[in-house]
Amino acid sequence: MSQPLRIALADDQALVRAGLKALLESFGDLVVAIEAADGGELVAAMQAAEVDVVLSDIRMAGVSGPEALRRLRGEGKLTPVILLTTFDDSELLLEAVEAGAQGFLLKDAAPEDLHDAIVAVARGESLLQPVATDPVRARFAYREQDAPKSRFSEREIAILRLLAGGYSNKEIARSIFLAEGTVKNYVSDILDKLETRDRTRAVLKAITLRVI
Repeated sequence: MSQPLRIALADDQALVRAGLKALLESFGDLVVAIEAADGGELVAAMQAAEVDVVLSDIRMAGVSGPEALRRLRGEGKLTPVILLTTFDDSELLLEAVEAGAQGFLLKDAAPEDLHDAIVAVARGESLLQPVATDPVRARFAYREQDAPKSRFSEREIAILRLLAGGYSNKEIARSIFLAEGTVKNYVSDILDKLETRDRTRAVLKAITLRVI
């Protein structure tokens, strides 16, 4: 049997944190290795312990989930992060993407969905489609036919998923064994296909159009 995935759990409500810990460990293949009451505690605890996935509330007293994620990424930590929220707010999706999250889920998600999300991001996938996408599409005036998935190669989709996780060209190159210059060319082609000028909007458009 493989080793359980090690989880860092951050939530400013002690009862919620305890409930999530009990739920996660009930699956048998997950273990909560770090508990934190806010993003500051999370960042500090991760200096001394390695985990496979971070599961954090997006809004906490003290340091928020996205701010903690930005600090972790700033320190070079590439641990996959799932942000949890009680709000079905499409604006939070953009905040999660900009911070470099691999996952974004509502707290009322089914336990099995939460488990599957953790396992998915641990193996390198992204899960950033929990909110209603109609408001996002209306805001950015994107249509399904703008960027059908068939226009993108498997390599481009893989790179888009890594971009959604906040990885730099250098980090992407290292993870998929390509030259950094080659990755830069792929990213340029992706931006052209999505008709966007920057990586964040490219990722958001790819998510809302279900390219990734």
